[in-house]
Amino acid sequence: MDRRKKLVLGILILPGALWINLLYVVPSILIIVYSFLTRQVGGGVIWKLNLAAYEKLFSYNPDALFINNFIVIFMRTFWWGILTMAICLLIGYPLAFYIAQQKSSTRNILLFMVIVPFWTNFLVRTYAWKFILNNNGLINVILSSFGFGRIPLINTPLAVIIGLVYGSLPFMVLPLYASIEKFNFSFIEAAHDLGAGYVQVFTRILFPLTLPGVVAGSTLVFILTIGQFVVPVILGGGKVAMIGNLLAQQFSTAFDWPFGSAIAVVFILLMMFGIGYYIVSEAKAETV
Repeated sequence: MDRRKKLVLGILILPGALWINLLYVVPSILIIVYSFLTRQVGGGVIWKLNLAAYEKLFSYNPDALFINNFIVIFMRTFWWGILTMAICLLIGYPLAFYIAQQKSSTRNILLFMVIVPFWTNFLVRTYAWKFILNNNGLINVILSSFGFGRIPLINTPLAVIIGLVYGSLPFMVLPLYASIEKFNFSFIEAAHDLGAGYVQVFTRILFPLTLPGVVAGSTLVFILTIGQFVVPVILGGGKVAMIGNLLAQQFSTAFDWPFGSAIAVVFILLMMFGIGYYIVSEAKAETV
């Protein structure tokens, strides 16, 4: 590549690079710096370096309320992230497999139906689930019409999981479909001809060859889930906090900016670990 082409390429990349640095890199650096500063009562920071925020984050106080303990909130968030990822995979894999086997026109309609929810604001869609799950909502009205008692669904962990799965499912289906659509289905016919059963075909042929889609979808769903803020507030009633809610509380209510920054730093590192795992898995899959 000659000097002129390099110059043109640099000019084309410059706006995007500036945008990324101003909106992502610089704020991330500020968050890291703030996490090592001293809290100022009423908001803000005192420019005195210490590790108090990280000591507070990784300490366990047995006298604190169970739901307000920071370690418990982290554990709950990652457990719900794993649970949401597993449910989305169980639902999304058969759905993506079914879509990939349809003829072109039907396939496009089904993919369109998967994408349609993105046309509506996620906040509006979450409020719609609140009306479905509340005590006088659609589910309880149907149960009452059949003579069953009303079930308390809203403001429970179950409602939060439902909301998380609903919001994350398309991000699992689309990568899975992209991977399954490239799969050579003649391998399945050959395996059946050789005497392999459905379980063997799935575990030894279909699943390993579509693993990149599984890893991509699982990584996307997990990262999106552990960063959720809206769903626990609307469907959980603020009774079941996640990391996103804890972050908002520290900056808007507790005014402990260093502690909130320390939470954000740990959160970013964990997300980077997930992304790094995805990249390494993709590289290994391509070399096999």
